[in-house]
Amino acid sequence: MACRISELVLACRDPEVLARFWCEVLDFTVLDRDEGVIEIGPREGFGGPQPTIILIRDDEPENGKLRLHIDVNATDRDQDAELERLLAAGAELADIGQTGEESWHVLADPGGNEFCLLKTRLAPL
Repeated sequence: MACRISELVLACRDPEVLARFWCEVLDFTVLDRDEGVIEIGPREGFGGPQPTIILIRDDEPENGKLRLHIDVNATDRDQDAELERLLAAGAELADIGQTGEESWHVLADPGGNEFCLLKTRLAPL
């Protein structure tokens, strides 16, 4: 028997901004909202094949680079078209010392959290 990832929890300064961004990127919806906490996930809700994301307001200063980041893959377009969509949604290109020869793009969400857009297109769930 094994565990399954059911939720990813991200402390951030503005849960509303990140909820809008990640809902747009992942085609998620807001599942639950409480003071300073927003849970977003697939329309079928918690417990499905994809984990939900919990965004928790945290006004403490950042302690350095996050040790976890999200990788995403396009499902209905090529990588270049998906890159344009993510940039239009509010992502920014991030420079972490890439050579330019990588098959992925490093981006940052509106909260500055780095994530990667990988080249391979995946089938939608």
